[in-house]
Amino acid sequence: MKTYSARLGDVTRRWLVVDAEGRTLGRLATQVAMVLRGKHRPTYTPHLDTGDHVVVINADKVRLTGRKSEDKRYFRHSLYPGGARWTSLAEVMAKHPERVVTKAVQGMMPKTRLGRAMLRKLKVYAGPEHPHAAQQPVPWNPE
Repeated sequence: MKTYSARLGDVTRRWLVVDAEGRTLGRLATQVAMVLRGKHRPTYTPHLDTGDHVVVINADKVRLTGRKSEDKRYFRHSLYPGGARWTSLAEVMAKHPERVVTKAVQGMMPKTRLGRAMLRKLKVYAGPEHPHAAQQPVPWNPE
């Protein structure tokens, strides 16, 4: 019996909508990352992008456990001396809540060109509205 290896032409992508309201951030991010990579399909192939498009709505209502809103901080650097900047999760949630979900999913994706290509299929919106109605997305409730 031969091992099946998917080709790029064999992949059919679906559009899925996930409501993040009341969902724990880490658990939501792992399930979204799995779908973006295509690991939920029997035709998963590690060297190809076999995943689906995922639209996350209500990112501002995602749930955080423990003291993460006070303790968790995001780091960035301008590449100049003394250019380190730290931002707390509470500040990011107040200004750009969609970046919190994106960053959580990004940390669970491969750090390669293929991983960045898979991450482009993720669309995150703070509110309940999204502009992807033309793609006829299917509601998806990961458990």
